[in-house]
Amino acid sequence: MFRRERSIPLRGSAAALCNNLSVLQLPSRNLTHFGVVHGPSAQLVSAAPEGVPLAQRQLHAKEGAGVSPPLITQVHWCVLPFRVLLVLTSHRGIQMYESDGSVMVYWHALDSGDASPGTWSGQILVFDIPAKGPNIVLSEELAGHQTPVTDIATEPAQGQDYVADMVTADDSGLLCVWRSGPEFKLLTRIPGFGVPCPSVQLWHGTVAAGYGDGQVRLYEASTGTLHVQISAHARAICALDLAPEAGKLLSAAEDTFVHIWKLSRSPESGYTEVEHCHGECVPDTQVCGARFCDPSGSSFAVTGYDLAEILRFSSV
Repeated sequence: MFRRERSIPLRGSAAALCNNLSVLQLPSRNLTHFGVVHGPSAQLVSAAPEGVPLAQRQLHAKEGAGVSPPLITQVHWCVLPFRVLLVLTSHRGIQMYESDGSVMVYWHALDSGDASPGTWSGQILVFDIPAKGPNIVLSEELAGHQTPVTDIATEPAQGQDYVADMVTADDSGLLCVWRSGPEFKLLTRIPGFGVPCPSVQLWHGTVAAGYGDGQVRLYEASTGTLHVQISAHARAICALDLAPEAGKLLSAAEDTFVHIWKLSRSPESGYTEVEHCHGECVPDTQVCGARFCDPSGSSFAVTGYDLAEILRFSSV
């Protein structure tokens, strides 16, 4: 069971975008960072465990070319083995900051003009990131999608050369499963079925995908075999998240519900199995983002359109 905790106030409401919440936990400093998109800006909030906001910062989309103001499409902390970067994406380009948002270390402009094909071409850009400093280099462009990419998920490779460690999703519902390395390799394509896939996660070789019809589907990453199909929500899913230590999957949707599921591997069949653990209704709210706040899945946070706060829940 989960109970409602103290909310974290925002300066403005979250934009009506899927996956509109990013969370970075800093156990060594007893802090949690939250990032939320609001139009042309991203709000960063640092909070203590009891939800007391300690610091707020606002980052704005770089203007770039074009006449209309750029809108941010995503804010996300990318946790690398040796570095953490805060990444903002917009129709103009990609901005990378140090993890606290204090210094922008890299700017990658997309094609000039108001209608930039870079934001919907389906290409995935791969960057080489140094251990420190701004010498970030675009190293590869992956062509697996023909429609706009909606989400990217990764998990650390286990050392075997056949392990899939990245999955990408697009507006058609197509999933592409990749193996990273000096050159990325496309392992398999999992076809869509007529609805977008706004959110995707990867756990122990299992792809979890949330779709616009409210379904959650679990696939074997290496083969694309469907393991589980869940009619999880009555409306479009807007966010999935994983608590890797506990094998918990969070799904949130426009039906105002957040569900938590327990994933496990059957020792007999090797297939992924699912058990429903908890359902939470966020009344009168168009949910647009939801994330676990710790790797064990004992707490989670939710954002909603026209809601000027981050809702927090923790296990009893």
